[in-house]
Amino acid sequence: MNKQKNKKYKYLIFTLVTCLVILVTTAIVIKSMTQATIPQITFLGEVNFPTGLKFKNTEVGGLSGITYNPDKQIYYAISDDRSSKAPARFYTLKIDLESEKISEETVTFIDVTTLLDETSKPFPPSTIDSEGITFTGTNLFISSEGDRKRQVQPFIREFSLAGKQLRNLPLPEKFPIKTDSGIRNNMALESLTITPSKKYLFTATENALVQDGAEANVSTGSPCRILQYDLIKGQPENEFLYITEPMTSTSNNSGGFKTNGLVELMALDDTHFLSLERSFSLDTGNMIKLFQVDLSNADNIQQINSLNSKFTNISPVKKELLLDLSNLELISDNIEGMTFGPKMPDGRRSLILISDNNFNPLQVTQVLIFTTNL
Repeated sequence: MNKQKNKKYKYLIFTLVTCLVILVTTAIVIKSMTQATIPQITFLGEVNFPTGLKFKNTEVGGLSGITYNPDKQIYYAISDDRSSKAPARFYTLKIDLESEKISEETVTFIDVTTLLDETSKPFPPSTIDSEGITFTGTNLFISSEGDRKRQVQPFIREFSLAGKQLRNLPLPEKFPIKTDSGIRNNMALESLTITPSKKYLFTATENALVQDGAEANVSTGSPCRILQYDLIKGQPENEFLYITEPMTSTSNNSGGFKTNGLVELMALDDTHFLSLERSFSLDTGNMIKLFQVDLSNADNIQQINSLNSKFTNISPVKKELLLDLSNLELISDNIEGMTFGPKMPDGRRSLILISDNNFNPLQVTQVLIFTTNL
């Protein structure tokens, strides 16, 4: 009998210990999974360059987009100078993230490259407004938002790293400038990104197309279109509705310049992205917000020529606020560009944001450096 009791006790103890081990292991796995799925962004520091900075006979400024070349560990930043202060161009930067502290020496300009048009000559003044840039692994795609007032059409073109034009991606008929449709002036193709799979390129309008609705105001956002290209075919494939946040302002007064728009996209995979919205008003200054975006359940609106008064019946992309830069201890400039950089020693990725100083002496070219587990 004693032997049977001992066996029962041993079996009971074994069972309890086994259950305890399973519970502890499950808790550790759940905690690990939760930590891995919660987006975390940590601010490391900033580097500022004054307006008027000269580099290789050009004025550095208007940096509206940035992209990373992991093989050479360098960055390319596009200037939106419309061939006014110097020919349309992009800069090559080095960002040293190996030192423990962010300083003025962290970011250096190492080269500048002139963009060439279809005639292999620099773009004449006012024929380009380059805003977006993304690295293919070999070349660069660059977007221009054109100029509605001058009837200069927007474009998305591929360039070599030497600035030579290689090909032009066709824009759907909804986007080019027409009398009562097309892109808004200075509210067009600001963003550009290629998915890690290299299958797709995405861009988006900063605010609604003329036929799609109104610009953002202090009460409501604006219905933008995200445009997806199949890179193998070189053709537009899908379009999705993205609704911006309202303008950030403490006043409904119509006086004074106010704006809010989608200024950058960055692909995490084929359907998930980071989006960057930039709001400005004279009373609040620049308000920058970073969102995580999911296209998975969004409607394809490619066949809808006008969203005006219809977009309430459309499933837009899902947005989740990740970071409001106003919560950080810094004064944000006109942030418009975003890219991932190299991995940090702790395994997290670096995240780089850059500002367009509008060549305004009251502004700066600002580089913000973060780390993230995204």
